[in-house]
Amino acid sequence: MNRSELAHAIRDAALLSGSFTLRSGLVSDSYFDKYRFESDPRILRAVAESLAPHVPADTEYLAGLEMGGIPVVTMLSAVTGLPAVFVRKEAKAYGTCQLAEGADIAGKRLTIVEDVVTSGGAVIAAVHALRERGAVVEHVLCVIDREQGGKAALEALNLQVTALYLKTDLG
Repeated sequence: MNRSELAHAIRDAALLSGSFTLRSGLVSDSYFDKYRFESDPRILRAVAESLAPHVPADTEYLAGLEMGGIPVVTMLSAVTGLPAVFVRKEAKAYGTCQLAEGADIAGKRLTIVEDVVTSGGAVIAAVHALRERGAVVEHVLCVIDREQGGKAALEALNLQVTALYLKTDLG
């Protein structure tokens, strides 16, 4: 699937019409349901194949953020052969009490993988927590940048951000 075909597939799968109450409390006649493209294996594979060339060569682990980044990082791991870790919003309070599941991240070079970046808040929280645990985090890959300040906020933390699409690319 080429870039234009993938953009159309994402938009067709995820852009819904109707009446939707947004997180802000406002009501909108359209809604972008990112889980619709993430749950379609054909689109998800095409997304991962498109992201793969953007994975930095020195990446040791791909780090997918809970929840939307998990399917993307899993497929990207399968496409690239790089191992993945799954990053929780907060470390669990039982068992191994891990923030990042799947491997010991101390001293490892991680590339963050996220589905959609809006303000960058979830990525910023994850980067701080991962760095506190000794991980080296310098790169963020996302499928869609909603163009609402997230990229600038992440770049302020010395992160290189690569978005497969901007919101305006998807119409």
